Amino acid sequence: MLAAVERGIPRREVAQLFGVSLATIGRYIKRRAEDGQIAPKLSPGRRPKVLNTPEHKEILWDQLRENDTATLEEHCRMWEESQGVRVSVATMSRSVRKLGWSFKKDRWHPPSKTSTEEVSLEST
Repeated sequence: MLAAVERGIPRREVAQLFGVSLATIGRYIKRRAEDGQIAPKLSPGRRPKVLNTPEHKEILWDQLRENDTATLEEHCRMWEESQGVRVSVATMSRSVRKLGWSFKKDRWHPPSKTSTEEVSLEST
């Protein structure tokens, strides 16, 4: 698309040919002029404090298995002690659910074998 514009084909024709808007072509040209690439920029926001590496998944998985009766608050405290990062109860809850664990009858349970949630670490 950008090569067609560089060859002198009018932007309106290029937009119709590739099925994009004129604004998109302008955005791509501007982005390439800034840093030489049109690849998407990194998503803004913070990096996750939990589950941002495969090692973190294993650590949290082991923590849940070894402390299956602990509350989310206790898991937050354990995470801070082992990883040196303080996390909120909401963050810990999202991380635990992302691994597929559930809290039933006063204890944490790993995902079942037939669960469509994230694949358990024990099977990998």
